[in-house]
Parts: sequence; structure tokens; C-alpha cells
Amino acid sequence: MSVPADAAANPVVPLYPILYEDFVRRALAEDLGRAGDLTSDSTLPPGVQAEARMVARAAGRIAGLPIALAAFRLLDPAIEIEVRAEDGRDVEAGTVLAVVRGAARTILSAERTALNLLGQLSGVATATRELSALAAPYGARVVCTRKTTPGMRTLEKYAVRCGGGHNHRFGLDDAILIKDNHRALAGGLRAAVVRARQTVGHLVKIEVEVETLAQLQEAIDLGVDVVLLDNMPLDLLRQAVALAKGKCLTEASGGINPRSAAAVAATGVDMISAGYLTHSAPALDVALDVVEG
Repeated sequence: MSVPADAAANPVVPLYPILYEDFVRRALAEDLGRAGDLTSDSTLPPGVQAEARMVARAAGRIAGLPIALAAFRLLDPAIEIEVRAEDGRDVEAGTVLAVVRGAARTILSAERTALNLLGQLSGVATATRELSALAAPYGARVVCTRKTTPGMRTLEKYAVRCGGGHNHRFGLDDAILIKDNHRALAGGLRAAVVRARQTVGHLVKIEVEVETLAQLQEAIDLGVDVVLLDNMPLDLLRQAVALAKGKCLTEASGGINPRSAAAVAATGVDMISAGYLTHSAPALDVALDVVEG
């Protein structure tokens, strides 16, 4: 697999193949089913070779190109791949992202899996890029959530990084986030925070979800690391940010999307968390075009 000459300039740290190859294998197996690609296997002679170009039909931020191309390589290690784009970079409509050469059956059998992965992850990256641009003038970071497609969390959070965003927790074992249900069942916020500190290691941060200024003040008095300002109206959010300033990090959350991100960021919050990035971002339109002749 050839690599662009300026690959070293790519600011996104790529994923190790071990983190995605099993997933790609499962996706291929899901599509191939019990008998393989009946159409390609029955219409194309075994020796037919082909060249195909992976193309962005719409402008956007690319993410998951090596992951998508792994679909061809895993079906046939002899496949030849020429990479012409990089994750974390913007492309215009019509840009050729990669060229694949080899057995025609392999190329067509892996096509849909590859395009599904590239379109989904590039869509997440593009949405993250757009939301980050809205928040940037106010100094707020855009972060993702755990509202990811089951089985794709590592890949979608990688796509968020490709889009210029940052990752929140990868899982429940990443940090402590005490939400309303935890408060209710633990006997209140103080009881929950005290018990958490007695249980976890010194490197584990504690974040608390609050909905009122009274809850925020209690969280500040308990010395938590981060407060999650949940679904607060803008006026209340501004007051909460002023109250917490210099005492803990502030994170705004609750239905944030491109229509509301700038106004939320303007309140001065440190972070904006948006499930929109991974559960509602439209896929980027990408295609695989066979070179005829």
C-alpha cells in the first residue's frame, strides 16, 4: 500500500490496525453471509482484474480511509492500494481518495463494507469540524459522548478526533460521572462524591451533572473536577459558568447541534458535549468507480 509523500504532516494519530481489523472482518462476514458474493462470483471469471477509484462525491473531512481500505486487503492480501488522501484532511467533491487494483471479485465484494465505513466515519468528522468551527471563536472545546453506534465506539471517537474535536469518556471505566439517577440512589450528591473518592484511584477524575445553581454550588464545595451543566437555558448557563469559573471545568450538554452550538459556546463554557456528532451526523457521500477500458 503506497502512502502520500506528505503523510508525516497529518496531525491525526492513526489507529493501530489491531483496533479495527476484527470489526472490519465481522462487517465483511455480515455482508458475505453463508455463500459469499453470489453476483460477483457468478458473473465475473476468476482471473478478471480491475482498477477502481474511491471518490468523495461531496466536500467534507475524511476519516476512516485506512479502515475502509482494510476491507479490500482482508479479503485479498494481494490487492494493490494507492492512497491519495489522508484522515483529518478536507477534500472537495470529486476528489479521488484511493485507487484499488486487483481481482475484480475482491474489489466488488468489499465495496459496500468499505464505503459504509468511510461514509459513516467521514460524516462524523465533517459534523465535528463544523461544530468545532462554531465553538472555536469562544474558546470552547467540542467533545463527543457515549452515544455511539454499538461496536463502533473506538472508530467513531477516532472520527471525532479527525474532525478536530476531543473525546469524552470512552466507557464507564474511564472516569466518574455522577448523574441524577446516581444522586437519587446514593442518597444525595455528597454521599455519592464521598463514596466515589473512597473507592477509586487518585488519578480518576470526578464529574457531576447539575441542573440548578444550588446543585452547582454543592458540587463546587465538594471539590469536583468537572461539572456537567445539563440542559440549562442560556441565561442560567451564563450564571453557572460565572459561579464555577476558576473552581472547576464546565461542560454544557443537552441537545446541542449546529443551530445552538455558537450560542452555548458564547456563555464561556470550557466544553460542549454533543451526542449529535455520533448519532445524527449525516454520512459523507462516497463512491467506488471502476475504471473502464
